[in-house]
Amino acid sequence: MNGPDDSTPQEHLDLDPSGSYTLEALHVLGEISSNLADEDDLDELLGRFLGTMIRLAKADAGVVRVLTSDGQHLRMVASRGLPPAVVEKERLVSRDCGQCGIAIGQNRPLFEIDLKGCAERTGGDFFKSGCQAMVVVPLSNAGRLLGTYNLFLPEAFELPEEVALLFRSIGEHLGMALENARLKRENLRIVLTSERQMMAAEIHDSLAQTLAYMKMRMAMLNDAIAEQSLERTAKYAGDVGQALDDAYGHLRELLVQFRSRMDPMGLQHALQGLACGFQERTGIALRYENKLTDLRLAPEAESQVFHILQEALANVARHSGATEASMTLEAAGDYYNATIEDNGRGGQGFLAIANRVGGFEEHPGLRDHFGLAIMRERAEKIGGHLEVANLVQGGFRVRLSFPPGGGVSG
Repeated sequence: MNGPDDSTPQEHLDLDPSGSYTLEALHVLGEISSNLADEDDLDELLGRFLGTMIRLAKADAGVVRVLTSDGQHLRMVASRGLPPAVVEKERLVSRDCGQCGIAIGQNRPLFEIDLKGCAERTGGDFFKSGCQAMVVVPLSNAGRLLGTYNLFLPEAFELPEEVALLFRSIGEHLGMALENARLKRENLRIVLTSERQMMAAEIHDSLAQTLAYMKMRMAMLNDAIAEQSLERTAKYAGDVGQALDDAYGHLRELLVQFRSRMDPMGLQHALQGLACGFQERTGIALRYENKLTDLRLAPEAESQVFHILQEALANVARHSGATEASMTLEAAGDYYNATIEDNGRGGQGFLAIANRVGGFEEHPGLRDHFGLAIMRERAEKIGGHLEVANLVQGGFRVRLSFPPGGGVSG
């Protein structure tokens, strides 16, 4: 990977010891800071500023390295000006190697003219004749090493203190970028793990239990067949068929839900997208009204709210017989309310399941039982609660109330 071309704004910095380069130095830091805000490829960012670092040090060549995952080595990210044979030898070095190890241990830029160790390691002439000195700039955050710049000088001259301070500041800025990238990767792993756990929980709490119910009914069906009881055979065969339909329908909905990822722009945009295609998919006109001027909710809590409302709308489409529905997002005191209403036949059967306590009972609406249970579990995770009710004028309401913030528990 190469650095930027030579047309970058930092090409001609005046680095005389008088300090006249202060304005240019600020430009360097400003450019680094502006790139940190929206740079996803940190290797690319580090490589891009390698050319700037080489010019600041009046060097002929340089490399930038990052700490490997084992914490014991430095991996080359980009190089400039080095012979190919040296590049091959320098792709992976120990973090304790020579002058780099000393600079890392002291956590400060280091100027060094004794490069015998580098010459012995690479076995070439570059560190004997082509390079007379080296500057090592550690990249660190909160005292934790994350990488280094190595800048190779054609002449041995003392590095001005002002340049050393600038290098230290640059190292801290880029070290912060590397640390943020590491945290971003860790957060992504946590989110992926959470999604998998949620998927496993939904399958266990719905599909797996439906299959267990089918297995139990199949045993009873076999007994009825063996006893030649037509009445019981018909009953258990019907139960198995109903459960199979429920399982198949739920499997399809799970696939839809897991494919329907949250909009990167947040819950409000995600709900708008959900509402836009609802009538086309179901034939039910849906009015979406967002009355919130500000929504303060953590991303994981937004995902829980989204899936609760997605499930509630799926229930409207499956069972309500409605022609119209509404979805409203609004503030209510210290809470937010998300409400879905329809003009259908109401939810007597659904309410019977909702109000049931105790163990698993026979019911043709197995899917509704699991769906509501999962919705309530999601609500509890964000400190909210779920209410279901028939409307006086006819139809059905599902209302989710949840607090701002959104620490997801459990």
